[in-house]
Amino acid sequence: MAALVPFDDRDGWIWMDGKLIPWRESKVHILTHALHYASCVFEGERVYGGRVFKLTEHSARLQRSAELLGFKLPYSVEEIDRATNEVVKANGIQDGYVRPLAWRGSEMMGVSAQATRIHVAIATWVWPSYFTPEAKMKGLRLQISEWARPAPNTAPTASKAAGLYMICTLSKHKAEAEGFDDALMLDWRGQVAEATGANIFFVKDGELHTPTPDCFLDGITRQTVIGLAKARQIKVNERAIRPEEMAGFQECFLCGTAAEVTPVSQIGPYRFTPGAICRQMIDDFDRETRKGG
Repeated sequence: MAALVPFDDRDGWIWMDGKLIPWRESKVHILTHALHYASCVFEGERVYGGRVFKLTEHSARLQRSAELLGFKLPYSVEEIDRATNEVVKANGIQDGYVRPLAWRGSEMMGVSAQATRIHVAIATWVWPSYFTPEAKMKGLRLQISEWARPAPNTAPTASKAAGLYMICTLSKHKAEAEGFDDALMLDWRGQVAEATGANIFFVKDGELHTPTPDCFLDGITRQTVIGLAKARQIKVNERAIRPEEMAGFQECFLCGTAAEVTPVSQIGPYRFTPGAICRQMIDDFDRETRKGG
């Protein structure tokens, strides 16, 4: 295995609190509120050909996520867009990943944190697409997680909040330790929800079926895929899906900023054969991300 390059020891620039600073100088204190109480929100974005895909949608969601956690960003959506483009250009990124985040600072240590300063940072690094369409068509293997997505009255589930990903890490680690690629998470009702970092779609008789996002993120890639499918006159059914229904689906795929569109061949005891619709969505999404403007 190649040696890992730690993310705190790299060359480049990070935009932080209004200016570009050298990568290694982007530090936070150990008593930062976000580290102790998860008062942090973030985004995941991709750069294709030097352009951030759906940038404004991501910046707006970062702002909404912060509001759901009870704090206001000190920058507008337009300012975050400009800062993102600035840091992408400064690092010379053509195909890569962008991570904006906002968090409460270290002025207060305790559950109450009204007087903390809100910090914003944006980092970006090279991240090409790792899979060819042919390699993707082999499909991922998922196990079903023992952890469930929480009910919306128990957590700010519409926010892309750092704390909501703890059970995703636990689920993915267990899946990988047992030879799987990822895990499918059910929700608190026992219905299909999402993978640990991507939304999920199933195919049956030429139609798409996907869980209603009422306790997890309605991903920007998910919304893009729905639009692409409808443009091809493929019916999209957003509904509650019980796990046992997976026995009747022919195809399955994940979608998200990191996953893009990636077929699934197995979820627990259920098997799928990546086929024509998976390939069509991969091709259509690839064209969509490479469009100019």
